[in-house]
Amino acid sequence: MDWFSISSGALYTAFILYLIATFFFGATIKDKKTTHKGKSGTIGIALTIAGLIAQLVYFITRWIASGHAPVSNMFEFVTSFGMGLVLAFLILYFIYRITVLGLFALPIAMILIAYASMFPTEIAPLVPSLKSHWLYIHVTTVSLGNAILAVSFVSGLIFLIRQIDQTVKNKKNIWLELIIYSLFLFIGFIVISSVFNATNYEAVYGYQYNDKSYQSTYHMPPIAGPHNGEILTPGAMKPLFEAPSWMHGKDAGQKLNTIIWSIMAGTLIYGIVRLVLRKRVGAAIQPYLNKTNPDMLDEVTYRAVTIGFPVFTLGGLIFAAIWAQIAWDRFWGWDPKEVWALITWFFYAAFLHLRLSRGWHGEKSAWLAVGGFAIIMFNIIVVNLVLAGLHSYA
Repeated sequence: MDWFSISSGALYTAFILYLIATFFFGATIKDKKTTHKGKSGTIGIALTIAGLIAQLVYFITRWIASGHAPVSNMFEFVTSFGMGLVLAFLILYFIYRITVLGLFALPIAMILIAYASMFPTEIAPLVPSLKSHWLYIHVTTVSLGNAILAVSFVSGLIFLIRQIDQTVKNKKNIWLELIIYSLFLFIGFIVISSVFNATNYEAVYGYQYNDKSYQSTYHMPPIAGPHNGEILTPGAMKPLFEAPSWMHGKDAGQKLNTIIWSIMAGTLIYGIVRLVLRKRVGAAIQPYLNKTNPDMLDEVTYRAVTIGFPVFTLGGLIFAAIWAQIAWDRFWGWDPKEVWALITWFFYAAFLHLRLSRGWHGEKSAWLAVGGFAIIMFNIIVVNLVLAGLHSYA
């Protein structure tokens, strides 16, 4: 049986089901109460559960096809992160019955799945350091902890869009719009990667790193080329400029090039949306959230952190330290991934301290939840892909 094809089909099915469910959750904003269990909300939840089951099928069949838990590279980890986000949303939905959470949580889960799909999806053997049962324990727990914490971002973002006065231009509105703009950058990466993948664009450039020769394959036209690089593909486009010398790491130029293209594509899409709406995106969304109970959103934000924080503590610190001791004979080594996991832990510990001891509720709590998600995404994207370290296998 072709388990890989079944796995790919199940993931695609999950994406489609989440997309359809989002439209039904969108229909619930017309209800008199956002916690009202109407027909649209019921269908949306049913489709979400079906999508989660499909994604579980993806996870299990890919595990069978590869022989190991599918959390060993960027594609597998980020798709698992998206699955955990949907699971966390469903758990909190059945506690609080806030359907508007699905209208924001599912698009973010879909962005994560689409983002993951831009990375190589082929099944590859595990590197020696990953051949351990701690791969399943550590990485899956971290993924679930991050996913639950991500729900606090969803509820916090909804709270801010609803509560901040969108009729005036101030620092709060600028920061809020910047957060929304950052989501468009992910969409830009997905769109531009899909476009160039469809055209099968490929150009190879050679460069030197740590006194060794390497080749970097570009799948987007090279705006930024490798530092001190040379064109190896006949007729390939000459880069507009080289990556700066201070950018270290393998394929640094290619990564910078991808970032530039993603920013340009995301900015273009955001600009088109702004032209259509003729107002800030947050201001356009706000009228549809007036019926949402801000106190309930604040409670969801807090509850997501109280559940996600101990799960992340187990996976990101305790289980990680045990595996590091077994694999590298030390439980801590100031690896970039370890440092940012610790920063994430301290941030959410501060969140709970400020919430319980200083009374940081409402808007302050929402801003912290949004900031925490930014740290999580920095850890997943920048630390995994840009900063060189022992976790660079991702």
